[in-house]
Amino acid sequence: MPLLKRSVSLAGHRTSLSLEAEFWAVIDAAIRADGLSLAGLIAQIDEARGLEPLASSMRVWALKRAQKPAADY
Repeated sequence: MPLLKRSVSLAGHRTSLSLEAEFWAVIDAAIRADGLSLAGLIAQIDEARGLEPLASSMRVWALKRAQKPAADY
């Protein structure tokens, strides 16, 4: 599966994040449902990730979000 790259401003600097399309689909649906921006969601995940790589943290977040029942959002 090819990775799709997106660029955002995070903590005042530009960064790129590469994820598989399936993860981006979950993330895109979540930001639409929650009324967040992509940068806002990434900032939340970045603040909570500790020492884990950002891309790994994004994948785990997307997996957990996909596993939650819609009523839990």
